[in-house]
Amino acid sequence: MHLTGLDLVFWAAGFITHSILLFVLWIRQRARSFPIFTALISLSVIRTIALFCIQGYGSRRIYFYAYWALAVLDVALQLGVVYEIASQVFRPLGKWAFDTTRGLAVWIVVSFVVALVLSLIPTPPTQFWMQLLMIRGSFFSAALMSQLFVGMLVLSVTAGLSWKTHVARISQGLGFYSLVTILVECGDTYFGFKSGTHAHEVLNRVRMSVYLACVVFWIVMLWRRASPTRTMTDRMRLELSALHVAAIRNAEAFRSRRNL
Repeated sequence: MHLTGLDLVFWAAGFITHSILLFVLWIRQRARSFPIFTALISLSVIRTIALFCIQGYGSRRIYFYAYWALAVLDVALQLGVVYEIASQVFRPLGKWAFDTTRGLAVWIVVSFVVALVLSLIPTPPTQFWMQLLMIRGSFFSAALMSQLFVGMLVLSVTAGLSWKTHVARISQGLGFYSLVTILVECGDTYFGFKSGTHAHEVLNRVRMSVYLACVVFWIVMLWRRASPTRTMTDRMRLELSALHVAAIRNAEAFRSRRNL
């Protein structure tokens, strides 16, 4: 398993940018607000080191199993980041916006089903079953993540919920990368592996370049201070509760008058 000079550049760039981002998350105290996202970036640093060592000194089979074990963990953490972002977007005042929670749950189920169907439809030309599994697994992950981020954006805009600065930037980066990954996976599905690895390598490098750009984007945006957000004080909670009680009483009075 030989790495070209360009491959080494991508490995080094990934390790350096992820390390810088992890430093920013801790030094700017963003890790406390985004613990799952911080865990995802930490995994990226560990995975870069582990796969690089296995690539140079291990066998192809060990690399395959290590790659997919870390990939499954990566997808699990990405789903955790989706929840982390949703919990901040749909809890603007410390409580879930119940009018959008149901729609979000339905969108999650639909996204999972659609991503699964899309990943099973293509039959790319491959030489080994491992290559087919890699293409379909990557396509499923990209389709699921992109749909989830688009769904959250649509629901939040429809409900009139505001996006905190750092939440928006993390979501924008992951959403854009997921959309680009879908295009890359479509190319992989079309070209496959039988016609040679050149197309696959080019597409993979495009994907990595876009991801590195997203990491740099996160470094810059998460270093900056977020705009202040309003929190619900005790007085605001009491006033809101009083308004809620008054609204219920008015509704009951209106119904009583109609029944007379």
